[in-house]
Amino acid sequence: MARLLAYWVTTALIAFVFLAGGVADLARPAAAVEGTIHLGYPLYFMTILGVWKVLGAIAILIPRFPLLKEWAYAGMFFDLTGASASHAASGDSAGNIATPLVILVILVASWALRPASRRLCSVSAKPVGDASSHLGP
Repeated sequence: MARLLAYWVTTALIAFVFLAGGVADLARPAAAVEGTIHLGYPLYFMTILGVWKVLGAIAILIPRFPLLKEWAYAGMFFDLTGASASHAASGDSAGNIATPLVILVILVASWALRPASRRLCSVSAKPVGDASSHLGP
C-alpha cells in the first residue's frame, strides 16, 4: 500500500509540473519568454515543448497504454536533462541547473514505483531472444 501511495504522490507531482509547464509554454507569459530567449532557443520551441509536456502529463495519468507511458517518461527524462544542460551551458546558477535534476529524481521514482498494470511488461516475463529457447537437442 505504501508503494502505491508513493507512486501516486510522485506521479501527481510530475504530472502537475509538466502540465503547468506545458500550459505556461503555450501561454507564453513574459517570464517564460525571457527564460527561453536567455537559454538561446527560438520562441516556437515553447509551442513544441508545451504541447508535448501537456500530452506527457496526460499520458502518465490515464489508465492502460503502457507503451505510451514509457515514451512519456522517456520524453520527460530528455526534457529535464536537457533543461539542466541548457542552464549549465548558459552559465546559470547552481539552483537553476539543479532544479530539473531534483524533478528528475521524482520522475525516476514515479517510473520505478509503477504498479504492474502500468508497466510495459512484467518483471518476471521471459526475456525476448532468450538463448535457451533456441538451443537444439
